[in-house]
Amino acid sequence: MTAAARLPWWIRDLGHYLPGWLISLVVLTAAAALALFFHRTIMRLIRRLIGADHLFVQSLISRVFGATRFALVLAAVALALPIAPLSHATALLIAQILAICFTLLTGWAALMAIELAGDFYIRRFRIDVANNLLARKHLTQVRVLRRATETVVIMITIAVALMSIPQVRQFGVSLIASAGAAGIIVGLAARPVLTNLIAGVQIAITQPIRIGDAVVVENEWGWVEEINGTYVVIQIWDWRRMIVPLSYFLQTPFQNWTRVSSELIGTVLLWVDYTTPVEQVRQQLTEIVKASKLWDGRVVNLQVTDASDRCIELRALASAENSQEVWDLRCEIREKLIAFLQENYPGALPKQRAELQGLPSEIGMHAAPTGPRRPARADA
Repeated sequence: MTAAARLPWWIRDLGHYLPGWLISLVVLTAAAALALFFHRTIMRLIRRLIGADHLFVQSLISRVFGATRFALVLAAVALALPIAPLSHATALLIAQILAICFTLLTGWAALMAIELAGDFYIRRFRIDVANNLLARKHLTQVRVLRRATETVVIMITIAVALMSIPQVRQFGVSLIASAGAAGIIVGLAARPVLTNLIAGVQIAITQPIRIGDAVVVENEWGWVEEINGTYVVIQIWDWRRMIVPLSYFLQTPFQNWTRVSSELIGTVLLWVDYTTPVEQVRQQLTEIVKASKLWDGRVVNLQVTDASDRCIELRALASAENSQEVWDLRCEIREKLIAFLQENYPGALPKQRAELQGLPSEIGMHAAPTGPRRPARADA
């Protein structure tokens, strides 16, 4: 039986009046249009049955909307292809295109499955609470591993799609067999990408940093805002962004202030005169900290940590629940202690002392009196 004999009778009849390519275009277009109409109707029905109260389910439907529509259109075109009056070469070409589209759809579905699985997992944790160490740990693992897995899925999808074309497959095989030097060059060029990809997996497992950690990188203090597949975004305290490769955190020393816990102890250093009443300053520090909303009630202390020929060093300690609050608490303590010393003990500010010896007596005689003067009495 020939290909024309397998076509439906109405298509064979139309073939006497219209060209075959136009009939094929109409058939395939109608199949795609019916698939779009069917998909839109089904999605509307599902949204009405679920209701507007289930926001998470509605968001899931919005995410899979494009993939499911693409899948229905592919299925409809594939079913309509046998009844289209196409030549063997044209039908084979369209079949190859559909195979490539199906491969891309499979990769798209895998990416969506990875994303949805990650979202379902991290829904159990809250990062907007004070003690969010466990939540940040799982959030970092999910995001980094998800980015690494998505990269691998994309690479495999593209490779399978290209290998499904015979011409490209033969070219790739001959290129690998005859151009080993080119493969080495490509491998060297892709080394930074592979290094950061492997570093991302290592960071997800060992977790030297997490999302939300307070870190000091290149003498800049900030928070880990985002961990991508190849780089980390550090939000610096003045809202600048520092972009750091993932491999940096495995090869270069850096400070992580919240590695074990988000709670921190802030330090305030003051340099004052030897005559400063340390006990009064300690009491004032306690009053300032207890009155502050930023203090977590754990640590408050004042100690003399150093002494030089000019002044002494006072170190005030106070704790807070996270790095942002400990920074604000340090600034509050520093401002209020300075105001306390200026108001109550102005002599406590650092001084430069000097002793003058061997001066002529005339200088001492004509020197201005240092004591207070008595006011002159008026005559009676």
